[in-house]
Amino acid sequence: SLPSEMLVKIFSYLDAVSLLSVGCVNKHFYQLANDNGIWLKIYSSCFQPKRTIWKMKSEQTETISLGCAALHDRKPGYWKKEYIFKQIAAVKTRVMRLVKPVDPYTGLPCKIKETMKASGLSWIIVLKDKNGKERVMEKANLSFKDTSLTILWYSTNWPCLDILSTLKLFGVMPLLPDQSRAPSKNGPRRRSLIAEYHLANLTESSVAVGADKLVQIFSLNPGLIVGLWKEKNEIAFVMASLHYHQLLERSTLGSATVQYALPPHKPVLDDIDPEYGLHNYDLHLDMHGGSCTYLCGTFKSLFCRKGDIANGYLKLTVVNLKDSTKHLPLIGTLGLSWETDVFKGNIKDCYVMDVTLLDETGKPFWCFSAPVYMELSSKASSLFDYMGHIYTTDYADSEGKVSVELVWLEETKEYFIVNLVLYISTKKVNNWYGTNY
Repeated sequence: SLPSEMLVKIFSYLDAVSLLSVGCVNKHFYQLANDNGIWLKIYSSCFQPKRTIWKMKSEQTETISLGCAALHDRKPGYWKKEYIFKQIAAVKTRVMRLVKPVDPYTGLPCKIKETMKASGLSWIIVLKDKNGKERVMEKANLSFKDTSLTILWYSTNWPCLDILSTLKLFGVMPLLPDQSRAPSKNGPRRRSLIAEYHLANLTESSVAVGADKLVQIFSLNPGLIVGLWKEKNEIAFVMASLHYHQLLERSTLGSATVQYALPPHKPVLDDIDPEYGLHNYDLHLDMHGGSCTYLCGTFKSLFCRKGDIANGYLKLTVVNLKDSTKHLPLIGTLGLSWETDVFKGNIKDCYVMDVTLLDETGKPFWCFSAPVYMELSSKASSLFDYMGHIYTTDYADSEGKVSVELVWLEETKEYFIVNLVLYISTKKVNNWYGTNY
C-alpha cells in the first residue's frame, strides 16, 4: 500500500543481492527493483569509470553522464543487467586465472578447490515427478581425488521412486559471489545443466553394479550411481563422479535447460604417420571407492603400432600379462563406500575408475570418471607367479574401452593388476589429428 516513490527510496538502501531478491516478491516489486537510478548508483560504486568513458560493448564506447541522460535514455533494468554482466565477467576472469596452472602429471588444473571457492560453485540434483513437481536436493558431501570429484547426496526425505520421472544434475553458482562469506542458498543463483537421467523403470533399464545387506546400486551413464534400499526399493543416496577435465565448463557455462556443448577439437599439424601409430601418450589412472584410494599412478610413453589397430580401435597396452615386473598391487579390498544420516556401508567388488589419457603434447585426450564393477572370470590363472581367482573389469563409451584383468592372492589378501589395455576409437583419433587410420 506504500506509494511507489517511497518503496523506491527504501529499495535504494539495499545491496545488489537483496535488491535482486526483493524483485522476486511480485511484479510490482520487480518493476520498482529495476529502477535505473538505484542500479546506476550500485554500478558506479563498484566499477569506477575511467574519466567519463565506460566500455559498454566490445564494438563501441560511449561517454556517460551520471545525470539524467544515463537514466532516462535507458530502458528499466538496463543498469541492473550491466552490473550483473560485469560481475559475471569479473568472476570468469578470476576463474580463468586460477585454472591456468596445470599439474604436469595429469595435465589438469591443480587449483580446483581454490577455483570453486572463488566462484562459489556447488552442485545440486533436481528430482522431477510424473506430475511435473520438482524437489531440489542440496545437502552433499564432496570428496576430492587427483583427477575427479565425488559428490554424495543423502536424505531421510526422498520422494517415492515410483512417481519420479527424471533426475537432473546441475552446477550452481551465486549470481553475485562474495568471497568474504559463504554463498547464500536463498540468494540469486545460476544453474548449469550437467546431465539429465531418466528414472522410470530404473531397476530394469539401468546396470546393477553391486549390493550389500542394505542397499543395491545402479549405474546411470555418465558417472551417476543411485543407491536403493533393498527392502523398500526407495532411494537411499545418489553419488556422482565428475572428472576435472571439463568439470568447470559443464558446471558453469551451460544454461538451466541446455547442457554445455564442448567446442570441437581443432586438429593440430603433426608429423604423426598412420603407419607409425600413436606415440608418447601418458595415462594417469585412479581407482577409488569414494573415501579410499586403491591405486593412483602415472604411466608414461604409451604407444600403438600399426599392427595394434583392428576393428575400429587403436590398442594401448599399459600392463602386459607376460611382463610380471609391471604388475600392480592394489591397496586394500575393492569396494564402494556409502553413507546416509543413519547407516553406512561398503559394497564389495565395485569402485570408481578415473582415466586421464594425455596425447604427446600433454593435452587431455580421453578422460572419464565412472563406476565399474569386477566379475569373476571362468578361466583359471595360467601365470606361474599367481595362483588365485581371476577378475575382470570392463568399461566402454563412444570414445574408447578399458579392459582390466586382476588376480586375487589369497595368501596376501590383495589384488594384482596383471593386464591393463586401453582401446581408443579410430574415429576419435581421426577427429583429433585430422588423419585417417
